[in-house]
Amino acid sequence: MRELGEQRTSNRRTLNQYIHADGVKSCQVVMGVTSLHEGSMWNTMPAHTHDRRMEAYLYFDLPEDARVLHLMGEPTETRHIVIANEQAVISPSWSGHSGVGTSAYSFVWAMAGENQSFDDMDHAQVTEIRWGAAPRSV
Repeated sequence: MRELGEQRTSNRRTLNQYIHADGVKSCQVVMGVTSLHEGSMWNTMPAHTHDRRMEAYLYFDLPEDARVLHLMGEPTETRHIVIANEQAVISPSWSGHSGVGTSAYSFVWAMAGENQSFDDMDHAQVTEIRWGAAPRSV
């Protein structure tokens, strides 16, 4: 179990790892469940990529009238997917990913690829993230 994030950045969460190098063994898969604390909305910020692994999220514990905006894509040209309870999304290795909900929620995450190092990620600073297409020069 890992406690991550901070209340002041709205991303305080508990991460339980199940399939990993020091737990249930697998050659390429890591998996766990993350639960946001009451009052937190971001599942991770800053957004990040895993150049050597893809990641899938299955969102749950989301009230019927709540949604998660799952951000993905290049940091300079992100898109979002509106996710309801018990829906999933797949992020390819090149895609940044992060999510923000209208309430606290949980999600199962799983990664597959070259390694099993949870901390092997590249963060995109929040000041680098752009919605939609990058601005065009005039």
